[in-house]
Amino acid sequence: MVIDTYLAAGAAGLIMLAQGEDARRRVGDVIVVMLLVSALMGIFEAVTHHRILPYDNIEEQFRPIGLTEHPLALGTLCAAGIGFAFSTRWPVWARILAAFVLLVGCAASGARFALLTAAVEVFALLLLTPWPKLTRRHARQAKAVVLILVLLGGAGLVALLASAGLLSRFGDGVFDANAMVRLSIYDIFSFVSWPDLLFGMPADALVEVVQKQLHLPTLESAPIAILMLFGLPMALLFAGALVWTVLRSLRFAGVTTRIALLTFFVAALSNNALSTKTPAFAIVLVLVLAYSNREPASMQGRSHEAGG
Repeated sequence: MVIDTYLAAGAAGLIMLAQGEDARRRVGDVIVVMLLVSALMGIFEAVTHHRILPYDNIEEQFRPIGLTEHPLALGTLCAAGIGFAFSTRWPVWARILAAFVLLVGCAASGARFALLTAAVEVFALLLLTPWPKLTRRHARQAKAVVLILVLLGGAGLVALLASAGLLSRFGDGVFDANAMVRLSIYDIFSFVSWPDLLFGMPADALVEVVQKQLHLPTLESAPIAILMLFGLPMALLFAGALVWTVLRSLRFAGVTTRIALLTFFVAALSNNALSTKTPAFAIVLVLVLAYSNREPASMQGRSHEAGG
């Protein structure tokens, strides 16, 4: 998990930092296009109930996967992709269309919490993103008008998605038995010892506790996985390094990119995107660095010296 999910993301981030701003943006645009392709595939799969890529897991209810390895991963990346779509320099109509496709793709995935997070993200992007070509007063007025249109359009979209059967998983509410399973993982503290908490435990032993003691198929909690594998002191050190990395990557990021990254973490912490071997964090970190507004100060200094 650590190597495939976190170290690979760090390596990808270092490669991105070695590129110029134009090259980074081109990489980001390609990834956003791939997210759009994945969302369109997910929508097609949800409508036809036919997956394009193989999927080995057996589920009670059909859910699409697009280009990802799991329906929840599709929902998480579609939700985060909305903010990154607005971080591009595409025409406004193209960014709005991309956000719409990603939102529908998130709904098609059946990832309920990711869809709710995406809905909040849309309003955050509308209210918090500056509109530089308007005065502050005119921007507030324009945002109020757009907010009303979004609310009306959102109501129509919900009705359309419900009629197409893409919101069927909301029939049992947000916190159904599947959602409660993710809370059951915190009962693990009743089955482990203090040495396990302080110094960690082998991965095989952790999986055995999860499956045999808690009767859960997988461990879908990144905080618990990191704590139980590393032990409390090393887990705190790892979490601190992760937070530092994320904050440094956001140093030159715009509002839309920050909202997109926050959306990813909120959605990812509700599933196993950060506790299993997945490329989701690497994809998002690359997108954050792709849409940084300017070169790091050290690189700018070198450019000025070269120009002078």
